[in-house]
Amino acid sequence: MYQPARTRRATGQPNDRPAARGQRGSDYAELSRRIKAAGLLDRRSGYYAAKIAVMGVLFVAGWIAVIVIGDSWYQLLLAAFLAVVFTQIGFVGHEAGHGQIFRSARANRVVGLIHGNLAIGLSYGWWVDKHTRHHAHPNDVDKDPDVGSGVLVFTAGEARLRRGFVAAWTRSQAFLFFPLLLLEGFHLHVASVRDLLRPKAKFRWLELGLLTLHATGYLAVVLLVMSPWQALAFVVVQQGLFGLYMGLSFAPNHKGMPVLGPEDSADFLRRQVLTSRNIRGGRVVDAVFGGLNYQIEHHLFPSMPRPSLRHARLVVRDFCAQRAVAYRETGVVASYVEALRHLHAVGAPLRANSAGPIPAS
Repeated sequence: MYQPARTRRATGQPNDRPAARGQRGSDYAELSRRIKAAGLLDRRSGYYAAKIAVMGVLFVAGWIAVIVIGDSWYQLLLAAFLAVVFTQIGFVGHEAGHGQIFRSARANRVVGLIHGNLAIGLSYGWWVDKHTRHHAHPNDVDKDPDVGSGVLVFTAGEARLRRGFVAAWTRSQAFLFFPLLLLEGFHLHVASVRDLLRPKAKFRWLELGLLTLHATGYLAVVLLVMSPWQALAFVVVQQGLFGLYMGLSFAPNHKGMPVLGPEDSADFLRRQVLTSRNIRGGRVVDAVFGGLNYQIEHHLFPSMPRPSLRHARLVVRDFCAQRAVAYRETGVVASYVEALRHLHAVGAPLRANSAGPIPAS
């Protein structure tokens, strides 16, 4: 069975066109031919028309309910409802960024700007740039922005470099992971604005304008119909649960899977499969995770429409079995356990040396 040259585990607009995927006769080329022959890359216009319409109705209905209920602590129930709606709208923006909805890049961008900047207050351009780099180099600590050293670290080598309060944080990062996700919504808003303040940001003024419209409308409704304390509680609950749901949707996909580096010689297919994890389940799991539970298929074919992913899974799983490529698939709870176990193991060197200097190794 293929294994990466180095698996640095704790204990020791994206598209389908990068050149690394292409050579005729490669395993990925063969898999691509099978996927295309099955029609799994065909556009699903009807599905996305219905999805966008339903999300639009739920979004508008949620805010109308906020206005109708007015000055009441029942608003916190609507805050939780809108947190779910915001995340589901984010999934649609994610799919627009991958070109899953339309063939036209401009049409996908319009959908992404409306769903991202205007509806939920996140920069579509910032996300596309960040997510493109993640797809090109999944679980590469030098190139993947999702696993680079930050609040969390994903290799023991990075953990050993931490000192002081940051080291104390890393020692317990597995226990802090879920509480930290409650701040993810606020972090995404800050990161969006910070990126758009760069002079060279593409569509800078358009995106900032849409973010301003979102923030103005959001805060105006909340402050005008609720008391100050209710408004504050609404924002904290809505944004906190939005960040939690968003984080829980993305966290199981790669956390705890092999972390690769430049010396790993894996081809495109193996690099994408070995660093990704699928989550088993039926239609409910598909809906809750927005199709991200088929992370292996999504990474191999980012422009594949969401409803085709479940069918592609059978093709990809069998193809990997024929070539002895490890295809990781777990249940929902097991996926979180694996991710948390990895984060806990990363902090082991710090816990072992908490009473004294951390040896370099």
